[in-house]
Amino acid sequence: MNRRSFLKYIFGSILTLLGLSGGTYVYAREIEPTLLDETKQLITSKNIPKSFDGFKIVQFSDTHIDFQYSLKQFKKLVETMNQMQPDLIVFTGDLVDKPQHFQSSEALIAILRELKAKYGKLWVYGNHDHGGYGTEMIQHIMDRANFTLLKNSHTVLEINNDRILIAGIDDAILGLPDVETALEQTNKDLYTILLAHEPDVADTTVKYPVDVQLSGHSHGGQVRLPFVGHLYTPALSEKYIHGKYLIDDKLALYVNRGIGTTRLPFRFLCKPELSIYTLKHDLLY
Repeated sequence: MNRRSFLKYIFGSILTLLGLSGGTYVYAREIEPTLLDETKQLITSKNIPKSFDGFKIVQFSDTHIDFQYSLKQFKKLVETMNQMQPDLIVFTGDLVDKPQHFQSSEALIAILRELKAKYGKLWVYGNHDHGGYGTEMIQHIMDRANFTLLKNSHTVLEINNDRILIAGIDDAILGLPDVETALEQTNKDLYTILLAHEPDVADTTVKYPVDVQLSGHSHGGQVRLPFVGHLYTPALSEKYIHGKYLIDDKLALYVNRGIGTTRLPFRFLCKPELSIYTLKHDLLY
């Protein structure tokens, strides 16, 4: 963290301690973390095949289960996602807050198995998934829940002989991400979506034939104050915080605010978020 970021973090933390008192404190700790924004995004391009017109992708990220976010809450979230009838579900990392202390793997697997999507369920590692010696444990959970790991790899989805490509990279903080390897032996003309936990890696992604990057990690700052904005975001989410960005007029980056909390059990003006993307073939884009 540079000096400017550090001073902003300290100043913001003081404001938080002063401001999150009384009713505001209760709201930030008990109420807003239980709310949910269902953010709908229309992704439009002439390169999206006609057969994928209306294709629905639901992204969830950063659940941080076991830190102020329970399996009961997650089960309700799964029910919400299933009601959306997604064609594809993607998870962009940080399933459990501290894997080394997590004791409810079987219950979590059962809930994750309930998620249904016609064209599958994909995921990538986040830094908390690798942290606490969780790499193999989290993969075991996701494998048994019928999620497909994209770790510097890709998969091709096909409808009526039309295809799009979904790639994913390893976590950029505790893993070994490699976009080039993820796109090896692929058709560069296919519409390509990359899953990457940390949003700031988009500055590398833009150098490759990728149309869209879906990320999480930032939590949107988790606490946002009027006139100040977010107080702090972790490494590799300091440039791209939340929402949509267009990089070099080429790469569309979408940053999800995540579901759970970490470090501090607060959310303020930064609700948990599910992202719903609908693909649309349009010759004008």
